[in-house]
Amino acid sequence: MRAVHARRLVLAAAVLLSTGCASWRVQQVAPKELLKDKSIEAVRVTRADKSKVVHHVLGQLRLRLAEARGLVPAGRWNFLWVVDFPLLEYSEEEKRFFAMNHPFTAPRASDLDRLEAAPEEVRADAYDIVLNGMELGGGSIRNHRPDIQQRVFSVLGIGEEEAREKFGFLLDALSFGAPPHGGLALGLDRVVALLTGTDSIRDVIAFPKTQKASCLLTEAPAPVDPVQLRGLGIRLDT
Repeated sequence: MRAVHARRLVLAAAVLLSTGCASWRVQQVAPKELLKDKSIEAVRVTRADKSKVVHHVLGQLRLRLAEARGLVPAGRWNFLWVVDFPLLEYSEEEKRFFAMNHPFTAPRASDLDRLEAAPEEVRADAYDIVLNGMELGGGSIRNHRPDIQQRVFSVLGIGEEEAREKFGFLLDALSFGAPPHGGLALGLDRVVALLTGTDSIRDVIAFPKTQKASCLLTEAPAPVDPVQLRGLGIRLDT
């Protein structure tokens, strides 16, 4: 077995995935070799980028390698649940935490004692259902206690006064004794795409949009009538 020592594999993989270019070499090994050279069975990463970038890029590289080398078995249906999502994510630009999904997802009960001290370690009571690598749907358990909901708001930088102004109706509803509740939303188009063997859900959607979010059938979005803009008090600077 020949191992490839890739010091900047993340950058190499990013170039490979975004452009398909195989001209940039990493330690004498071009990204194209990772896909075609079957003697390469292991890749070691010693320096890379932030964990979020590493996980995403290497995950995509893993899928490309599996496809290129014929490692994905045909005719099999493999389900799995994805759990233990982080409740929050930190923005380096704004220097504060944001909700990973939405601010109403309940934190794991076992992680509540770390909500203020170590928010980045708190897991969400959320879940996704995946089939053959495609996310079919997802959901979460919602906050049903107003005190925990306010704690989450506080970690997000939303004070009591602002929370009352924006979400007072919700806090009041929770204070009346809302029971634990949650749900799961499935994407029927994704199920049909898997059943038909297509790689894109646009092939099974009645009115698919282009990558520019335009509809070829209805020609939407269409120009807006100036009378409508005036009625809404909107002026476009051209």
